[in-house]
Amino acid sequence: MQRYFVDDPFNEQKQLTIVGEAARHISKVMRMQKGEHIIVVQDGIAYVCTILSVGQEVIVEQTEETIPSPEMPIQVDIACGLPKGDKLEFIAQKGTELGMHGLIPFAAERSIVKWDHQKIGRKMERLSKIAQEAAEQSHRTFVPIISPPLSFQQLLEKFPDYDAVFVADEEEAKGEHTRFADKLKKVYDKESKSILFIFGPEGGLSRKEVEAFKEKGAIPVALGPRILRAETAPLYVLSAISYEFE
Repeated sequence: MQRYFVDDPFNEQKQLTIVGEAARHISKVMRMQKGEHIIVVQDGIAYVCTILSVGQEVIVEQTEETIPSPEMPIQVDIACGLPKGDKLEFIAQKGTELGMHGLIPFAAERSIVKWDHQKIGRKMERLSKIAQEAAEQSHRTFVPIISPPLSFQQLLEKFPDYDAVFVADEEEAKGEHTRFADKLKKVYDKESKSILFIFGPEGGLSRKEVEAFKEKGAIPVALGPRILRAETAPLYVLSAISYEFE
């Protein structure tokens, strides 16, 4: 069944009017008819609904069925040093499919890309749309939150919002190191429910940045013996976390 996210609540009759792009998709793209079923996600709950009418607006009514949430048992936000090209869009899409809770771009020392302040709104809108479409496709009940780009200092100031913060560090991969899975278990055993995982852009993080993160309490981790691309590393981590906890 097709899945759609809505902001408005159901009324007392457990009915809801879907408008805008979602309504156009139901009527024009999917060509759905009265009596067919869709999944409507509202406030984190996925309701199986029956279509009552189709037009410029689509009216639906809840059945007695809901779909269990597939969300990770731990919230993982990904902070990425601004990468080049469309890599951030790729991370937004694939990260959503893999269970990411939020995406935080930040201006790293080695970030080549500089976002035009006049275009931030449009870029945010596009990334949010990509995340929503990916959430619908992967049957999520939550659309990842896309943050506006932060400065390095602003990212440091967000650390207290999380139960644990990790930073991917190439230097940590050299020599002996604790397995990533072991560090995850150690943190999760302390009933941590939210994680921030930081990645550098192309070229990685500078030693100065890594040391600043560590001074604030970030845990450095190695992601194996191979060096991963800026857009690959976050997906590796989300997959590893899913494997470990799901």
